[in-house]
Amino acid sequence: MASIFTKIINGEIPSYKIAEDENHYAFLDINPLAKAHTLVVPKKETDYIFDIEDSALGKLMMFAKRVAKAIEKSVECKRVGIVVIGLEVPHAHIHLIPLNSESDVDFKKAKLQLSSEEFKQTAENISKNFV
Repeated sequence: MASIFTKIINGEIPSYKIAEDENHYAFLDINPLAKAHTLVVPKKETDYIFDIEDSALGKLMMFAKRVAKAIEKSVECKRVGIVVIGLEVPHAHIHLIPLNSESDVDFKKAKLQLSSEEFKQTAENISKNFV
């Protein structure tokens, strides 16, 4: 059975897409820790990030870097943090989170409640800055 991320990639579940190429897909997290919290996933479904073949993992990180640079241009933050947990969905993924302090990556804190219009506008702004 396909993971929720594969269903998002295939368009079976809607998402606020940031960017994609033939091997990767980036979209806003719908339970964000911060505005512009983005998930970057390989299109090939692999459960554990460290099971991804080396060259594919390198390409995933390079794609994530481009997304992070677009986030930095789109929202005010000191840095974009990167987190890989890998327990919540059986499809490798990277969280890119705009940071102003270390506490911004506390997954136990309450998630932001954004309107669909705020998600849509944020995704469009980041997409415009994706190079």
